[in-house]
Amino acid sequence: MQDLMKQIINMDQKARQITEAAQHEKVDSTKEIEKRREEIRQKYMDEARRRIAKNEPKERAAAEAVWEQKKQHSDELAARLDQMYREKGDQWVKQIVSRVLGE
Repeated sequence: MQDLMKQIINMDQKARQITEAAQHEKVDSTKEIEKRREEIRQKYMDEARRRIAKNEPKERAAAEAVWEQKKQHSDELAARLDQMYREKGDQWVKQIVSRVLGE
């Protein structure tokens, strides 16, 4: 009977040791997965930053070109408006005054 009790106690201790080892392995695996996930995330972030830095001059040049075109178009419109005002400004003023006075 004593042997049977000893065997049961030994089996219980071994089962507890196996369970404890499995729990430690689970915790270690979870930590390793988290560490690996962070490494992968950092790798992708570094790659993204590198690509952004590489593409930034091209994007800036393209934006500058578009801005330059818009500025040129705006300058052309302003020049045309100035020219029209020089040609017809007096006529417009007379028409406005005439309409306001009801003539």
